[in-house]
Amino acid sequence: MLTGKKIILGVSGGIAAYKMTDVASSLFKLGADCHVVMTKHAEKFITPEPFRILTKNPVYTDVFDDFHEEGYDVPHISLGRTADLILIAPATANVIGKLAHGIADDMLTTVVLPARCPILIAPAMNTYMLENPVVQENLEILRRRGYHIIEPASGMLACGDEGKGKLPDPEVLVEEVLYACEKEKDLAGKRFLVSAGPTQEAMDPVRYITNHSSGKMGFSVARMAARRGAEVVLVAGPVQLKTPVGVKRIDVVSAADMAEAVLREWKTADCVVMSAAVADYTPLEAADQKIKKKEGDLSIPLKRTTDILASLGKEKREGQVICGFSMETENLISNSLAKLEKKNADMICANSLRTEGAGYQVDTNIVTILTREGNTELPLLSKDETADRILDVIKEKLR
Repeated sequence: MLTGKKIILGVSGGIAAYKMTDVASSLFKLGADCHVVMTKHAEKFITPEPFRILTKNPVYTDVFDDFHEEGYDVPHISLGRTADLILIAPATANVIGKLAHGIADDMLTTVVLPARCPILIAPAMNTYMLENPVVQENLEILRRRGYHIIEPASGMLACGDEGKGKLPDPEVLVEEVLYACEKEKDLAGKRFLVSAGPTQEAMDPVRYITNHSSGKMGFSVARMAARRGAEVVLVAGPVQLKTPVGVKRIDVVSAADMAEAVLREWKTADCVVMSAAVADYTPLEAADQKIKKKEGDLSIPLKRTTDILASLGKEKREGQVICGFSMETENLISNSLAKLEKKNADMICANSLRTEGAGYQVDTNIVTILTREGNTELPLLSKDETADRILDVIKEKLR
């Protein structure tokens, strides 16, 4: 995912410095050429050796470190100048202040000055320090200069205080790196609306009708579209998934909620991807009180919900791309082609619950992309990879 990308990890003197070994390891496994630059204060919390072992590269701690590459090379210039991305985490108040005012008195701050790549800053410090107007002003200076500030997490801090200021978990930092530099921004300037997950149709205050959708496929579409530069709005049913970096999320519960949100947002979208498993039926009336168990069977009258995809197909504008999903248990292609025509969609992504490796709860999928120009069968791929291939087809249609 990051093969060929040169990532600089800047580690400054915060207690969370130890977490960066997990980040370095993850980036290396993703194929990145990862180089770690540490401040002298960072060495008080962790030695350079773990980073050297994990990245298979030298660790830089001083402007006057020996040259490590062939020929005449000045590391504090070459590292910043050739980097695809710099992530500084944890970023202390001290380092933030230096960067905001152009002070370069150590290896880390000196590497940043010649850099022309995206620079991510992950502040980590005591809540009162973080909220100090001077720190906030310095962060604002960096934002205006194009640095991306990763919001600190909240929780119990090392000093015992409770509040905002924790370094985000390593997987969050890796996600930020992927968002910033994994993909070419070939969907920049395009607005995507993606739906994902199941809906819940209330029977009474206790029970509801739903389905097995996990939302993973829709979240992958939203994630990969954002990584490729699109502005993404994600309408999500009740799922236990983290919001992808760079995505605006709207949470809904019922089919009616999802219809309202999608129909409110879709007109300004260049592409709508309806991957949600929206209930086709909902109870005619939801009981105000819990339905009590009685002798014999129970019948609950159902009514149709709004067919969101068909509604979009009727009113789509010239140049707008509508993509639907079709989950089938039989006659996959014929049923999905019928859906393509009936809903007036531009493409349908069809998959079957009967196919091993496809389905709701797994992390892989096997999809056939159907358009009026023909069908494209994808092999077994991760859902992120599947989403990327779907977006390739959408990109061509948006042209």
